[in-house]
Amino acid sequence: MAEAAEQNSSTDTVKLILALLVLMAGLAGFYYFAEQAILYRVLGLVAFVVVAGGIALTSSKGRNLTSFMQASKTEMRKMVWPTRTETIQTTMIVLVMVLIVSIFLWLLDMFLGWIMKMIIG
Repeated sequence: MAEAAEQNSSTDTVKLILALLVLMAGLAGFYYFAEQAILYRVLGLVAFVVVAGGIALTSSKGRNLTSFMQASKTEMRKMVWPTRTETIQTTMIVLVMVLIVSIFLWLLDMFLGWIMKMIIG
C-alpha cells in the first residue's frame, strides 16, 4: 500500500513539474517571438496554459481541485440570493448611514477645532 501511494505521489510530482515546464515554455515562447503580432503570441500562450492546466488536472491534486469546484458549484446553487429590491434597499440604508456618520464626524471635527482655537487663543 505504501509503495502504491509513493508511486502515485511521484507520478503526481512528475505531472505537476511537467505542467510547470509547459507553462514556462509558453512564457519563453511568448517573449522569444516578440516580433510577431501580439494576437498570435497571446493565442500561443493561452494554448500552452490550457495544455499545462490539463496536465495538472490529471494529478491527484488536480482531481481534488476539480471535485472541490464541483462541490462549490453545488453549494452556490443552494444559496438564496437577495432580490433586486432587497439589494437596492440595503444599499440605500448603507448610504444613508454613511452620510449620517460622515456629517456627525464633520460636526465633531468642527466642534473640536473650535474648542482648540478657544484654548490656544
